[in-house]
Amino acid sequence: MKVRPMSKSPSRFPQLLALGAAALLAGCSMIPKYERPAAPVADQYPTASGWIAESAQTQPTANTPAAADIEWQAFFSDPQLRKLIDAALRNNRDLRIAVLNIEQARAQYRIQRADQFPTINAGITGSRQPNANGNGSITSSYTGGLIMTSYELDFFGRVAALKESALAQYLATEEGRKTTQISLIAAVANTYLSLLADEELLAITQQTLVTREESFKLSKLRFDNGVSSELDFRQAESLTEAARVSLAQQVRQRALDQNALTLLIGQPLTGELAVALPAGKGLADAPMMVDVPAGLPSDLLTRRPDVRQAEQLLLSANADIGAARAAFFPRISLTASAGSASSHLNGLFKSGSYGWTMAPQLILPLFDAGRNRAGLDSANAGRDIAVAQYEKSIQTAFREVADALAGRATLGEQLRAQQAQANAEATRFKLADLRYQNGVASYLDQLDAQRALFTARQAVVQTRLAQLQSQVTLYKTLGGGWKEPPPEEALSLKADTQLSR
Repeated sequence: MKVRPMSKSPSRFPQLLALGAAALLAGCSMIPKYERPAAPVADQYPTASGWIAESAQTQPTANTPAAADIEWQAFFSDPQLRKLIDAALRNNRDLRIAVLNIEQARAQYRIQRADQFPTINAGITGSRQPNANGNGSITSSYTGGLIMTSYELDFFGRVAALKESALAQYLATEEGRKTTQISLIAAVANTYLSLLADEELLAITQQTLVTREESFKLSKLRFDNGVSSELDFRQAESLTEAARVSLAQQVRQRALDQNALTLLIGQPLTGELAVALPAGKGLADAPMMVDVPAGLPSDLLTRRPDVRQAEQLLLSANADIGAARAAFFPRISLTASAGSASSHLNGLFKSGSYGWTMAPQLILPLFDAGRNRAGLDSANAGRDIAVAQYEKSIQTAFREVADALAGRATLGEQLRAQQAQANAEATRFKLADLRYQNGVASYLDQLDAQRALFTARQAVVQTRLAQLQSQVTLYKTLGGGWKEPPPEEALSLKADTQLSR
């Protein structure tokens, strides 16, 4: 180690750091130029065999914001549902894991970014070795000060490419968290609507069971007095037991939906979170949700977090190619130290002597049995896989929106026809019962009308549930449930990201 008195020689260590920083800034990038793949979907959503409503294809205007710009608090007007969604966003474990994944990815990115800067430590080193003259004497050397070990001068952008890959991974986890939040909001809303439907179906079943039990008692009385046959009696008994079967099924389904909602909320459904349908109310009385325009398929590229997540993963894979390419070129690393030096440990800090060392190292790949080539092939294959996954995410999003639009276009008409059928069956049952009471029609006609009315009433509730859930699904598939930050906050986040680069 070269030793010089501190008072006679200025420090050259800062100059070396400046030289290294200049070399780093002069480095080139091996990352391929990124070009977003073309969306492998049609320019317009398909129509549901001519039934699709004109509003389903309307474009967002100043007065009709896109689904992604509508906060869930504005989309859902039911106060009870808002409380449930708010509780889920605070307590759901899947969302909590997604947030923690962001923190982990951010830490990994910071670790990778730190490789672009030298690591400087304070340390004391010592060595003892025999002299080369062979006289048996031992030379001692002790140093203390600042040490920089194996700092890579990134001439060919390998470290920068790895940093870009880690940054894209981090941004992908942020988009993944948004996707989790959107899915959670939709799941809570759909499960809540299912629970309301369960309550309504349970009330219908209980009413039907009461009616059938009364009919069964009357049929038994008529049979015991020889007025009616055993066939009528057994038919009434069968219909009553069928109602009890439906009641047990509805009770079980309500319990299952309650358990599902409890898991989504992350806490018991007690107190203000208890779900109950007001007496005399049904799904038809539920507060309406905001109608949203579908826009164009190209909007999915910027509105759907899962599509944006897939693109960030594609950017990460693209950056990995740059790191794999740079591995074919020389790698230059620098080890340096500066501080106090002495041949005696007890005089290390007393002498005031100053010393420095610099040990650059250049490694040029000559033979690695194809390791670097295999690494580049793997990176290229990873990029191709990411392209396919990105394209599939677009196609999946397109299909989900098209399905939701088909539901919106047809379920309204289906519900109208279903309700008309239920009204007709109610009138039919009244007439059949009146004819039976006057001895004009058989008991079989009355039982058949009663059975058909029960089925029609159930179908109305199920169709109305499908229509409401279709609205929620459309809101979800268009990227609703997550809103971008205000412009000033977005600019701040963008500036932070650019500084981190």
